[in-house]
Amino acid sequence: MSQLTALISVSDKTGILDFAKALHELNVRLLSTGGTAKLLADAGLPVTEVAEHTGFPEMLDGRVKTLHPKIHGGLLARRDLPEHMAAAAQHGITMIDILAVNLYPFEATVAKPGCTLEDAIENIDIGGPAMVRSAAKNWKDVTVLTDSTQYAGVLDELKAGGKTSDKTRFACSVAAFNRIAQYDAAISNYLSARQDDGTLAQFPGQMNSTFVKVQDLRYGENSHQSAALYRDLFPAPGSLVTARQLQGKELSYNNIADADAAWECVKAFDAPACVIVKHANPCGVAVAENAAEAYAKALKTDPTSAFGGIIAFNRTVDAAAAQHVAKQFVEVLMAPAFSAEAREIFKAKANVRLLEIALPAGGPTPWEQGRNAVDSKRVGSGILLQTADNHFLKASDLKVVTAKQPTAQELQDLLFAWTVAQYVKSNAIVFCAGGMTLGVGAGQMSRIDSARIASIKAENAGLTLKGSAVASDAFFPFRDGLDVVVDAGATSVIQPGGSMRDDEVIAAANERGIAMVFSGVRHFRH
Repeated sequence: MSQLTALISVSDKTGILDFAKALHELNVRLLSTGGTAKLLADAGLPVTEVAEHTGFPEMLDGRVKTLHPKIHGGLLARRDLPEHMAAAAQHGITMIDILAVNLYPFEATVAKPGCTLEDAIENIDIGGPAMVRSAAKNWKDVTVLTDSTQYAGVLDELKAGGKTSDKTRFACSVAAFNRIAQYDAAISNYLSARQDDGTLAQFPGQMNSTFVKVQDLRYGENSHQSAALYRDLFPAPGSLVTARQLQGKELSYNNIADADAAWECVKAFDAPACVIVKHANPCGVAVAENAAEAYAKALKTDPTSAFGGIIAFNRTVDAAAAQHVAKQFVEVLMAPAFSAEAREIFKAKANVRLLEIALPAGGPTPWEQGRNAVDSKRVGSGILLQTADNHFLKASDLKVVTAKQPTAQELQDLLFAWTVAQYVKSNAIVFCAGGMTLGVGAGQMSRIDSARIASIKAENAGLTLKGSAVASDAFFPFRDGLDVVVDAGATSVIQPGGSMRDDEVIAAANERGIAMVFSGVRHFRH
């Protein structure tokens, strides 16, 4: 077998020196460029500079160095076609069998504060993507590596048989084309957002999204639908797709959708919290001194709906919490961590899916929920994009609009109710008191129906609404909705305000002797 040739030209030099040393030990000839060539030479490795190989110097500040027939001919020539090999021999083109290239750090550059258009342009790689595409197209003859995680597997195959397998070369080719697509998408998004004054538009003129498949799912929302889970190329810390499944059956489409709703909600609380979700809506939410107490309080809201639900904690699930949860049927249980005792308790319930998810850095602060900066929703042949609804309401933001002022406890209950309402499908009405939900009305076409349902839920659970606080995710358009919650026992209400009938509703609140505050912001969740 003739000597193999490897061309190495990398911006990210992670692991490259060890890789090159191993290639040299396998009698692979090394070609390289610029800083990579210097690194290899300084380590005592015999390396040929690309300029020497092509007989053409690097020029234009390094913009032109690998764009040459002796490079692309060596990558693109098909070894099984005599005419290709004859043309290569005629022009003195040596075959290149291994290409290790990663690209100029465009994504990292534009992510830096103060990045200028000139900085961005200079970090657009031209020669690298061209070589990667050439090698990836000719995958039957060339192994193309675009990530340091690929080095070890390729070396193992070279050591074992002197060449890489068809399976490995094709997988590397696919990975290479994926990387080029990601790279070009990042460039397109950045430049499409560039405005005449040099600033970046919030939403680019063209939006290119890149997702990586995590797993195929058994089926979709219903059994006749197929489905798969994908994640962002760079997922936000603390997001559901970063979870590690510790035990249990494979997650279903609905499991994942409901788990995301529960996890996003529980991250919104500073205190130890528990959120129970059923069909994408919180059916019980509570804060307490510890996870076990939070769960006990959350379960009281709607124990019927909690059966077969999704449960999320923002604190470690210890033995006490595990013993409580293990008494009911639960589909998915999420937490930042599980104690060894808790893990042992759930071993007896092998089908329960345990997900361990690290909270975002700095802890579960409501204003840094680790959510993506942009939310999306598919519509027919299109997509809606919006900034994430991560508005955090403080007591100082509230505007008291009634004669009666809310007490300190009522203010605390109102803010808790408001936080929960943000994660309830519209129209949302949430009764709360003492750091727990008492009744939740969700997803109704009429706000007054949501209010009635929330009251009925509380009654069915044996919970009193006397002295409770109520949150409405959008304004009360008429006083009838307000009358329903006051008749049920509420003594304080939080709502956005902004209706043409605000004066009528405020007058009704004064007439009923309750405190009402305006948040100035709504939380529709469709």
